[in-house]
Amino acid sequence: MALASATGEAPKRTRSGRLQRRQGSGRDLGVPYIVRNIPTYDILGEESLQRIEATADRILAEVGIEFRDDPVALEHWGRAGAKLDGVRVTFEPGMLKEVVRSAPSQFTQHARNAARSVEIGGRNVVFSPAYGSPFVTDLDKGRRYGTIEDFRNLVKLAQSSPWLHHSGGTICEPVDVPVNKRHLDMVYSHIRYSDRAFMGSVTAEERAEDSIEMARILFGAEFVDRNCVILGNVNVNSPLVWDGTMTRSLRAYARANQAAVIVPFILGGAMGPVTNAGAIAQSYAETLAGCALTQLERKGAPVIFGNFLSSMSLRSGSPTFGTPEPAIGSMVVGQLARRLGLPLRCAGNFSNSKRPDAQAMQEGVMSMLSAVHCGANFILHSAGFVDGLLAMSYEKFVMDTDFCGALHSYLAGVAVDDNSLAMDAFREVGPGNHFLGCEHTMRNYQSAFWDSALSDNEPFEKWVEQGETDMALRANRFWKKTLTEYEAPPLDTAIDEALVDYVARRKAGMSDAWY
Repeated sequence: MALASATGEAPKRTRSGRLQRRQGSGRDLGVPYIVRNIPTYDILGEESLQRIEATADRILAEVGIEFRDDPVALEHWGRAGAKLDGVRVTFEPGMLKEVVRSAPSQFTQHARNAARSVEIGGRNVVFSPAYGSPFVTDLDKGRRYGTIEDFRNLVKLAQSSPWLHHSGGTICEPVDVPVNKRHLDMVYSHIRYSDRAFMGSVTAEERAEDSIEMARILFGAEFVDRNCVILGNVNVNSPLVWDGTMTRSLRAYARANQAAVIVPFILGGAMGPVTNAGAIAQSYAETLAGCALTQLERKGAPVIFGNFLSSMSLRSGSPTFGTPEPAIGSMVVGQLARRLGLPLRCAGNFSNSKRPDAQAMQEGVMSMLSAVHCGANFILHSAGFVDGLLAMSYEKFVMDTDFCGALHSYLAGVAVDDNSLAMDAFREVGPGNHFLGCEHTMRNYQSAFWDSALSDNEPFEKWVEQGETDMALRANRFWKKTLTEYEAPPLDTAIDEALVDYVARRKAGMSDAWY
């Protein structure tokens, strides 16, 4: 079965149930994650893959990577047998591959609602909202700095969608909260307004520790020590630099047996070569080093092999997203991650468009299809990404979640069994007649096709009568309706009080910092 449920069985789909889920109401929020039933798309042969791996080995051995402002990381590398020259570390070919062998190829990230826990790795696919935008935008108020109210709204929209599986992390930056305190409000919002798995802070080691401690309050310290309940998304400072802010946070998650998502951000022509193969080799080297460091901190800790390839306009120097070269490069990254046996985070729904328009969806579909075809297991940036990730769009968020719904059916593949081959229908209908009212159609019509919540499929005349709306306007009405109908999932009162108390005490213990 391609779509997993908490019991391993596909839920029955009625038209009223689908409509309820599409409108963001009701309690059935779909499946917890996708089990893909189509193969990955492998584009390179063995010789080419070996050449990329060999080039990454040469980068690691001949150029090396700097690990700045983290003496403990350097101590780890020295004990492991790497060569240190100040903060620059070089590695013998094959060393890092050997170190990451202890990382699990698949793991469970537990949600506070056990039915919403996700499996990361293998044939599993998890969709998560976009991450990190300082701005938000919608058709009513335009582009503006994000606030904690926007953050909560986006968590609620994610929770209300049957097509997302994860609550995400920094869906937008709530700039009305001090920099050194906003992580507390963000993690609490994920816990309070969603019952799905979530991500924590990585902007400082102590903020990572706060995030993990809040997870311990929610799940219990012993459970957290044995199980993954929170992710931390850490970025390489490409090219070939790991700064202490990221490695200290990386180690904090690994030390607590929680999963770090290791992601280089390579802007071709700026932070890496303009050529795909060179950028892929660089990203492979940078990511492999980060994954290995988690295992030196705590052997067996879960880790996700991440990647973020992007291009740029060589005329202006501006980043470009949703372009074909990074999309096809993601296919190669997927092949390399599978050879390592590590779960993969790669690509997503990227766009440089400033509005939820045709450009946004064209670029988003290009990059999102690369994510599902390359074999990504955890797809960050599945919804809301516009303006080169500078802004989260309310309208595009629900347009993208609608597209994620289509991908559920796409990844289910084609079933071939007695029912789907429909021989009984051919016998009943015969030549020259139609299938609309036959028994086979009546038996399957409720689940045969995916229904979009936003697309207009009515006749032209009816569309005119209903106001000639485009998808962006329909999306605007949809997210407002969803927020109006939103109901928070229940949270144990004692846990909620303990979390509120922890946040209050931590905030009281530090002065506000706004940068």
